[in-house]
Amino acid sequence: MTDTIDWTGLEKFARRLAEAAGAAILPHFRAPIHVDDKPGMRDFDPVTEADRAGEAAMRALIAANYPDHGIIGEEYGTERPDAEFVWVLDPIDGTRGFVAGLPTWTVLVALHYRGQPVIGLIAQPYIGELFAGRLIPGTPPAAHWAKGALGVRACPGLAQATLTSTGTSWFSADQLSRFQALQDAVRLPRFGYDAYGYAMLAMGFIDVVAECGLKAYDIAALIPVVEGAGGRFTDWQGGRDFTRGEVLATGDPRVHDAALTLLAKA
Repeated sequence: MTDTIDWTGLEKFARRLAEAAGAAILPHFRAPIHVDDKPGMRDFDPVTEADRAGEAAMRALIAANYPDHGIIGEEYGTERPDAEFVWVLDPIDGTRGFVAGLPTWTVLVALHYRGQPVIGLIAQPYIGELFAGRLIPGTPPAAHWAKGALGVRACPGLAQATLTSTGTSWFSADQLSRFQALQDAVRLPRFGYDAYGYAMLAMGFIDVVAECGLKAYDIAALIPVVEGAGGRFTDWQGGRDFTRGEVLATGDPRVHDAALTLLAKA
């Protein structure tokens, strides 16, 4: 029964994880640091000791407090993925920005309950921002930050929309063609913001995020924040199959429907 679960305690613990990761990462930000390039990627895919330290700090807390919970993490892999509760961790989403000294990287923390995302955090420790969303069974979706509730904005169509995407260099030719049609239809495209763009969508400053090449640890924390703020979050076909790494997130359902139509036609 979900009414016996201490959801408030789990939400507080998610914040502890983000804080622990931030404390481990911040000494390395805008400081000399060795950068490795992950093998097997077409594009430069950096990883640093800060990424590893952040995830190690979170895993240690989970082991000490919820040893029966599962973990899916970018740096150290998977443990007990079939557990009822599974933490999904990305210690630095936006490592490219991190190594460039840009404060657009974030710590992503999510909790899955029976395979579904129920808690999500997007934290930017350097500037002290944290965006939290909840999709807890039996309670209304909600999202907030330090100054109050988050909420997406109304937008009548793509011609009035602001779009963001991390980048397109890892898109396939087909994905790039479809994305280009979407980019050409919006009023203002912006690039390079990783998960921070989804936080700005939830805050009501961006209308659509379209991306490819994402992994489970890139996606899990974003869903409760976007949907908790009233937005929509699907793959490029309008479903929930993220195995292709394609994500479409929007604030206004009119923008979502129009974007899906363009992505399907292109």
